[in-house]
Amino acid sequence: MTETSFGVVYLVGAGPGDPELLTVKAQRLLSSCDALVYDSLVPEEVLNLVSQDCERHFVGKRRGHHSVPQLSTNARLVELAKRHRCVVRLKGGDPFLFGRGGEEAAYLDQRGIAVEVVPGVTSGIAAPAYAGIPVTHRRAGSSVTFVTGHEEIDKRRPSVDWRTLATATDGLVIYMGLHNLSRIADELMAGGLSGETPAAVIQQGTVEGQRCLKAPLMQIAEQAQSQKFSSPSIVLVGGVIDQQVQACAPQPAAVTMPIPF
Repeated sequence: MTETSFGVVYLVGAGPGDPELLTVKAQRLLSSCDALVYDSLVPEEVLNLVSQDCERHFVGKRRGHHSVPQLSTNARLVELAKRHRCVVRLKGGDPFLFGRGGEEAAYLDQRGIAVEVVPGVTSGIAAPAYAGIPVTHRRAGSSVTFVTGHEEIDKRRPSVDWRTLATATDGLVIYMGLHNLSRIADELMAGGLSGETPAAVIQQGTVEGQRCLKAPLMQIAEQAQSQKFSSPSIVLVGGVIDQQVQACAPQPAAVTMPIPF
């Protein structure tokens, strides 16, 4: 690398956890990259694809633990691109779905650094699939909304209008919503969604330890708490949950996952 040239930063989706759901392109880049910048919830089996000479940087965020600030991550990507030909920024799931990949891509682009996005299988589709639940179904739901539940309960102006979403879509796939599930359920019911609407929580989707809880919306938060469900979990709301087919569900992979946030 010369002082005036930069490498390419690849924003790569690591998928939902099962290493067999990693894309062929992601695997190729991991095996050949010079530097790797990775998040939490990426299994060791995926991280082990990089060479021993690869420079590794962990920048994951976990609830209740010290996290690397986003601006520091952005700056690190720039610094690495100045020194390396191929930099992989590895994110769980898909880099452009609740992964701040769009922010990182814009930051790099503004500084003249080439960025290529490699989509990944998102947990909001994969976890329900491994539990035998389709996120859409001709008889139960022709629309689905992906939404983040990771907002502070006392936030004065929440960016998610749960009451409007209650009747605006046939189904909800909620990321990072377990912590606020009780409030989310109350807001959905206040918006007109019946308390009897099917709901589900899927923990550790696609990997060993996966488990699925189904309950009416008005009971889902209490049951999830009593059964000690924890992050990472996906929350589903909608009639598609009643279309669950156990016999067709893939088997979760036995992999080594990091401590969840």
